[in-house]
Amino acid sequence: MCAALHVTRQGYHAWRKRPPSAHDLRDAELAAAISEIYTASRGIYGAPKVFQELKKAGVRTSRKRVARIMRDNGWAGTTRGCAKRPKGEAKQAAPQPCAAPDLVRRDFAAGGPNEVWFADITYVRTHQGWLYLAVLMDVWSRRVVGWSMSARMTAELADDALRMAIARRRPPEGCIHHSDHGSQYASLLLGKTMREAGIEPSMGSISSPWDNAAMESLMGVIKAECVHARTFESRDQAALEIFEYIECFYNRVRTHSALGYLSPEEFERANWPEEDRHPMAA
Repeated sequence: MCAALHVTRQGYHAWRKRPPSAHDLRDAELAAAISEIYTASRGIYGAPKVFQELKKAGVRTSRKRVARIMRDNGWAGTTRGCAKRPKGEAKQAAPQPCAAPDLVRRDFAAGGPNEVWFADITYVRTHQGWLYLAVLMDVWSRRVVGWSMSARMTAELADDALRMAIARRRPPEGCIHHSDHGSQYASLLLGKTMREAGIEPSMGSISSPWDNAAMESLMGVIKAECVHARTFESRDQAALEIFEYIECFYNRVRTHSALGYLSPEEFERANWPEEDRHPMAA
């Protein structure tokens, strides 16, 4: 082997006996810290988020070094894929007679909590059949404030998610509920719940996913990080894992670059005075 590498035996054995360099030792320390963060993120975080977590912990390094160590160890963050819709489901909603105006107009920012909520429904495949997931997100903090799951995509599914959000957040009158034109969101049931709570309905343009892009992004995250990497034997199994992902990981732990690399809960704690919060919003 020494001849093939054009080195002497003495040189090879000297290299084998040489102690690790300071650079190698530092890489080993960083690898241990990165492994802990990567594992805590469920294998989801890529180098940018791992780097930010190290910064928060007071660890000094560079993003390039983090990326190199992760690459050397085969640690790669989760990337989003495209979700398949169930066969037979319409890809775009038909115009609804009681459709609401677009009050958001692609402005995906809010000045405070409970100003604008985004809503959508997605599909989760299980061996038992499809599970439908309705979600509401407060665009200010990216927090999931309401959700519901069912074997059927009905108005009750969307209404249950909205009622959860209302009970948790007690939104002020004028809070906007923005969605697409799905029949569930144009239903009389949901309209009644919104009127009783003083919530303003809003809908994007038909056949324009960009009008609900903030919610499309969230659904892509849920699919990529919780759904696509798993095989669900039953709807109950899927519902349990989605519940745990939303309530224990997404809201409390998962950081967002748009929030200064804080989780939704951390962002709200830092920017929403505790005395102003409803007890269930904490």
